Amino acid sequence: MSDEPTLTHIDAAGRARMVDVTAKEWTRRVAVARGRVVTALDAVGALSADTIVQARVAGADAAKRAWDLIPLCHPIRLVDVDVVIEPAGSEVAIEATTEVFAPTGVEMEALTACSIAGLVLVGALRRRDPDALLTGVALWRKEGGRSGTWIRPE
Repeated sequence: MSDEPTLTHIDAAGRARMVDVTAKEWTRRVAVARGRVVTALDAVGALSADTIVQARVAGADAAKRAWDLIPLCHPIRLVDVDVVIEPAGSEVAIEATTEVFAPTGVEMEALTACSIAGLVLVGALRRRDPDALLTGVALWRKEGGRSGTWIRPE
């Protein structure tokens, strides 16, 4: 047997499958994803408060629909989604936090929220800076479930 970890959504025969969570404990689970939009300095300054609100709302709405966007993702009822967007210099930092009380985690929901919020910002900036780049989207922290707390090393 290989020492490499198995992929969670592949069965013993190598077929894609949804993970069975019926035997998993229902616990509070939290995930935090971060990313950033890198663009020209004058472009960041041109972002309106309305555009930032639009990106936050789009990110939160996307988190609620992660199951509909990502194959084999469980439909879960989120209890909280928070998307924070902070322009600074030539970058816009994005942090999405998702929370649920369920037998499965909320990592994909946080990553989806962060990604979609970033894409809304890139779309808003594209006329002023067509080189605007959404980058660095990654899971930074998760809490709950069997594996407990995990924090990305900096």
